[in-house]
Amino acid sequence: MNFLFLVLGVVLLTVGGEALIRGALAASQRLGISPLLSGIVIVGFGTSAPELVVSIDAALNSQPDIAIGNVVGSNIGNILLILGLCALITPLAVKPLALRRDAATVITASLLFLVLVLAGGSTLGRVDGVILLIALVTYLVWAYWSERYHAAPSAELHKAEAEELTTLPKSVGWIVVAVITGLLLLISGSQVLLMGAVGIAQHFGVSEAVIGLTLVAVGTSLPELSISVIAALRRHTDVAVGNVLGSNIFNLLGILGVSALLQPLPVHARILQFDQWVMLATALLVLLFLYTGRRISRLEGGILLIGYGLYLGLSLTEFT
Repeated sequence: MNFLFLVLGVVLLTVGGEALIRGALAASQRLGISPLLSGIVIVGFGTSAPELVVSIDAALNSQPDIAIGNVVGSNIGNILLILGLCALITPLAVKPLALRRDAATVITASLLFLVLVLAGGSTLGRVDGVILLIALVTYLVWAYWSERYHAAPSAELHKAEAEELTTLPKSVGWIVVAVITGLLLLISGSQVLLMGAVGIAQHFGVSEAVIGLTLVAVGTSLPELSISVIAALRRHTDVAVGNVLGSNIFNLLGILGVSALLQPLPVHARILQFDQWVMLATALLVLLFLYTGRRISRLEGGILLIGYGLYLGLSLTEFT
């Protein structure tokens, strides 16, 4: 039953996330919001919505290991699993100038997480949550200002992200239905998924941190996976990479910021010793791939997928 709860939770989160994104994008079009702002905010927040509701739910239910593990594991999986899979579909040729700011921000956000955790005695407190949210607002203002007024190359990338989803509700009624349905499915899906995840952890005698970093993280990353795979199949490779980088920024700064603001989050020892360093290393690795060859080749995609397999193996054997 716990596995069924986990699968059902993932399905509800995935469908809810898709409905919310499509409803929000349709609403932004009717309100005359630019594709640029929609791509930066709606797609970025929307694809991270499952992570957001699961981590908030876990934080409020005193399950900090799942709240933090979900974010750290999602960021690792986004790069190693999603970009690796997309690169196997088609080599991910990119314009480094268009991704420079977001790639640098992912690394900066990862470093900020490390510094706050170490400075806070292995706990993300409410002050840390405020710092993370201020960093997110600063990034959003910087992104919009630089692209709106300086015609930055990344502007076209964010516009393309907003235009990647083509089937949107047309009438006001269907837009409202999509948004409300999406939110309800996200909330119910998070509760069902957490029920299954905790049950699995207890049954197999592994920590909630391991479940959060693996099963929960992969489940909540499915919206990023679907949009990036669609973009790769359409040969919109900049969008596939940009979507992952944007999601990682929102995960670290937005989701952990809100979760820590609601409830101080002690960080599990294995995340301190292992996972946070893997997260930083993967961010540096993808930056290296993008800047050396201006693409992620199929070989490099294979390396990323092998790396994820090794990470999962170590997670389930050495760091339980």
